[in-house]
Amino acid sequence: MRGDPAGLRRLLDSGVVKGRRLTRTAAPEGAGTGRRDPLGFGAVDADVRPPPETAKIKVVPHHDRSHGLPAFGISASCEGVAPLPYTFEPTQLRPAEIGLGNVRAGGQAPSELLRAIRHWSRNQQSLAVWINRARAVHGDALKVTIHDDTGYELPWEALWLPPDPENGLPEGLLGALVVLTRWLTIRRPGIVLPKEGATAEGAVLGYFFHDRDFDPLLDPSRAPLHDMRSDMAAFHGYVHRPHVDIDPFLVALDEPSDVPTGLVYMACHGTYDEQVSALSLAGVTWSEFDEHEMAVLDTDHAMVCLNACHSGRLVRNTGGGESDLRGFAELFLRKGAAGCVVTAGKVGDREARELIGQLVKTVTEEPWRPVADSLRLFRAQALQEFGSLADIPRTQREGRPNKEGQRRVRRLLYSLMFQYYGHPRSTLRLAGLYEDAAGTKRREEVHHHER
Repeated sequence: MRGDPAGLRRLLDSGVVKGRRLTRTAAPEGAGTGRRDPLGFGAVDADVRPPPETAKIKVVPHHDRSHGLPAFGISASCEGVAPLPYTFEPTQLRPAEIGLGNVRAGGQAPSELLRAIRHWSRNQQSLAVWINRARAVHGDALKVTIHDDTGYELPWEALWLPPDPENGLPEGLLGALVVLTRWLTIRRPGIVLPKEGATAEGAVLGYFFHDRDFDPLLDPSRAPLHDMRSDMAAFHGYVHRPHVDIDPFLVALDEPSDVPTGLVYMACHGTYDEQVSALSLAGVTWSEFDEHEMAVLDTDHAMVCLNACHSGRLVRNTGGGESDLRGFAELFLRKGAAGCVVTAGKVGDREARELIGQLVKTVTEEPWRPVADSLRLFRAQALQEFGSLADIPRTQREGRPNKEGQRRVRRLLYSLMFQYYGHPRSTLRLAGLYEDAAGTKRREEVHHHER
């Protein structure tokens, strides 16, 4: 995978990932490019009019009556499948120890976290069996949208699905087997959200953190944390307005450009704690971001990709007198983004940054493919590189830490850490160079004025 997009192409061409057939399909029907219409007041959903093969799973916070502990309940529906009525079981307490935010130095061993996720998944038997029924009905066309209002950091991308030999369904991880998107309740008068899949189309507006006071010669291993300008390479050949200072970037977000913006990309540090005031990107707090109108999103409805630690984590803002979940995915969607790619935890080391560079290439190189499907392929390749899920490395080998085994597990968990909020059919087309069916490069023409 290491920076080699050809690896993904080989995966597609071979057509097999953990027993699941992957095929190159035509650009999906319904992935339109028009502007989205306002949906009016109140809480609105990205999947107001989902395609018939979309499974809608609703997850809401709940309290266990016996002990008063935080828990969650689930309901699900999908055309052609008997609905899953609202279900709450004793094994649906808030699992604080299995969120992917726990993938960090000094935390529990990665293999122990993966085993804990497997154990939790087996406790979600009703949901897993229902998803397999939907897989049996809709096959590879199935798309799963999870509307999760719990704020419990449930690792849906890593949900372990059991095999179903009768219908030829292999065991695997949900986010690698099917197209998976997330959503949460967003309240804002007149919010603009897609009724159906849309195409975010145009240039890249980027911010790349650079610590000018850091000397890479003193500690080369930490250089990627202090200079993220290398992320610019992923956008070579595309129309790009890069920034290395945050203030001009924020100004650019607020001012519509002569060139439509297809992607807003940030490579920077992020912070998190269980209060809104602790959320930040590039040293700018959530509340400070919220003060900006972000006309680029409101007008162009660009995709947003936040390559920053904890960018996908959410906080229930009870300290601010409201029950809503707040976070950067919620904020950018509320400002008008067509979708958001965010991270569930810390992505600071070299390996994690390498993976997100590959993810960006996966998303941008096939503009007809929905962003959510690109993430599925990205996870599927990571799982193929990991090997059999039946053989999770032990924490130790012959009395010594199993460093290589833990590295393999950590890399798999990193791939599952990237989450997508948005419509399952939305696509991204950057203005720049593309290959046609014959492999000939052609340029998407745009009018661009230097600012």
